[in-house]
Amino acid sequence: MEASATLRFVTHTLSLFPHTPISSISVSPKFSSNTTLSVAKKKSSIEGVSEELNAMTSQNLDFAPSRRRVRAAFTEVHQQLDHFLFKTAPAGIRTEEWYERNSRGLEIFCKNWMPEPGVPLKAALCFCHGYGSTCTFFFDGIAKRIDASGYGVYAMDYPGFGLSEGLHGYIPKFDDLVDDVIEHYTKIKARPEVRGLPRFILGQSMGRAIALKFHLKEPNTWDGVILVAPMCKVAEGMLPPMAVLKVLNLLSKVMPKAKLFPHRDLSALTFREPGKRKVAGYNVISYDHPTGLKTGMELLSATQEIESLLHKVSAPLLILHGADDLVTDPLVSQFLYEKASSKDKTLEIYEGSYHGILEGEPDDRIFAVHNDIISWLDFRCSL
Repeated sequence: MEASATLRFVTHTLSLFPHTPISSISVSPKFSSNTTLSVAKKKSSIEGVSEELNAMTSQNLDFAPSRRRVRAAFTEVHQQLDHFLFKTAPAGIRTEEWYERNSRGLEIFCKNWMPEPGVPLKAALCFCHGYGSTCTFFFDGIAKRIDASGYGVYAMDYPGFGLSEGLHGYIPKFDDLVDDVIEHYTKIKARPEVRGLPRFILGQSMGRAIALKFHLKEPNTWDGVILVAPMCKVAEGMLPPMAVLKVLNLLSKVMPKAKLFPHRDLSALTFREPGKRKVAGYNVISYDHPTGLKTGMELLSATQEIESLLHKVSAPLLILHGADDLVTDPLVSQFLYEKASSKDKTLEIYEGSYHGILEGEPDDRIFAVHNDIISWLDFRCSL
């Protein structure tokens, strides 16, 4: 891929949010700000694991200690999973996991991947994961593939996600979450092994909004931004009436943790291959429950804010999207590509692909997407 502006796009009329319309939400006024309300959902049994392990996944995972216990219990199971990312992971990659307490007093899970000794380090790549996800599991295989090409890869779980402290899946203030990411990656950029090297940021799912907000707050921080199916605009016709938005906003202040947003299992829309969709069920610390009122309003507000500032996106930009993505609209990526002021920008649309282009596609497509990322990084490191 060349450094000049590149555009490859296949037009599809899709919507950003395939969920039940927000205007269909009904609520009862008899709740307080401490209410955590959701419809009970029995977790499906995971095939091929013991009753004891299945019982662990059905426990309350609202808080970090329980999520850490269940992840540790599944370590051996994860090592035996039949997925391209795990079976073809390069050998010799050095990994490090640690916890550190941030300025808000929250214990954050951190991880990095380094090439085997003797492989020169070209740059640092910092990762922002999606809503409900973690920087472990699938991303471990993705990081190893990128890392083997000479990149130090760094990641963290946000507060309330994965192995970090905080109520599972809850975002009381999106800007605080962004500041947590800025704080951590500012420390990473000062590490001796990456000092003076190019620095890139990769955002997947909700992480794309975080990466963009990071760039908009600190425009000169990154040598390039990589976004996989960006969350930066609400598709036309998907917003509820203004009166409904006002009610939701008020309710989010009265009972912020109430899980009243309609929930839909998006795995069939994320993973094109059924086998890979099945493997996703073993990501036992992912958040797969209805979104809380405050969290939903924060995500909506962040998306609308980013949409109004896209013309200020100036870093070298690589945007990747599946043409058949029904979770986030490929037209949104085209919108971002056209609005961004970056002189070096590339849009890659993958025909037939779903939302999870980094991990949910046929093996050859996953390999091609990863290679596109590595080639883009290599070229910019050579400039």
